[in-house]
Amino acid sequence: MCNLYRMTNSVAEVAKLFGESVGAHSNAGGDVYPGYSGFVIEAGEVRSMVWGFPLALRSKKTGNMLKPKPVNNARTDKLDSSFWRSSFRDRRCLIPVNTFAEAEGARGSMTRTWFGIEGQPLLACAGVWRETDEWGPAYSMIMTDANPIVAPIHNRMPVILRPDSWLSYLSGTEGQAKSLCVAYAGALHVERTEDPWFRKKS
Repeated sequence: MCNLYRMTNSVAEVAKLFGESVGAHSNAGGDVYPGYSGFVIEAGEVRSMVWGFPLALRSKKTGNMLKPKPVNNARTDKLDSSFWRSSFRDRRCLIPVNTFAEAEGARGSMTRTWFGIEGQPLLACAGVWRETDEWGPAYSMIMTDANPIVAPIHNRMPVILRPDSWLSYLSGTEGQAKSLCVAYAGALHVERTEDPWFRKKS
């Protein structure tokens, strides 16, 4: 699952590249983690939302409610579940991403490996969103089976949409949108690093 991606472009740059307008409260950028703000493209605007749908949890010890957990990935095989169904049907969005990261290596010494498209400054990943009581508007990234480039590191990857499929994903039928939620078939650039996977969030 994708639990970290990079988005260093300004909201104005994102709006220009995607041909959209700038929405209100559009502040995000840098390394994006679950529970933090990121950009999404929705209804013709670049907006800032929290990455992850809040999931209410209860302590097994005390029975008290805990801080909600951000569910930041929506698997393609779970889109028909009650948790995701209405959002995928009615509230699809694009998530602008420079590169996304996966953890590589042995447990306890995992490092960050980044994936992107050479010569393409921004990718559009498939997403869904909804309003929440806890965090306001929130979004989640749709994950599908990994392609052969990502598969040696992780069995799933974000759905990367080609520019000619953006409109179909956003405004097409549920079936049309679902048919686009497949592994990216093109080449991906892989950048392996020595950066530890777990480190203090900036």
